[in-house]
Amino acid sequence: MKIRLVNGLPIIEVLFTYQNQSVLLPNVLLDTGCATTIFDIDLIEPTGLTIDPIQGRAVRMYGIGGQSELSFQQPVHSLTLNHHILNDFVIQLGQTKEPYGFDGILGVDFLSTLQLNIDFKDMVVRKS
Repeated sequence: MKIRLVNGLPIIEVLFTYQNQSVLLPNVLLDTGCATTIFDIDLIEPTGLTIDPIQGRAVRMYGIGGQSELSFQQPVHSLTLNHHILNDFVIQLGQTKEPYGFDGILGVDFLSTLQLNIDFKDMVVRKS
């Protein structure tokens, strides 16, 4: 995954695929200070992934300055981000575009699960 810096923040493009339906998210923040991965629910709606009130739960996502946004945390049986397949991966669904300007945020859970390294010299995220 190629990284580009926008206002000093690492931004990547993610092809979000769920049940063979894909949507391209060109403005996803790569955030090593964020424990969990979250996507904007309105932007991934075309894939058919919706909030599952039985498997998930409402949680608060805390941002800079301690302000919080309501989001929904749930496991997803199979999800593909670019060419990386994630099985039984827990993600959050919420509003990230309007308050923060991102299509989603890839957190440490994504990087550690796939054992990815961030290479700022070559501006890429790659497998260890």
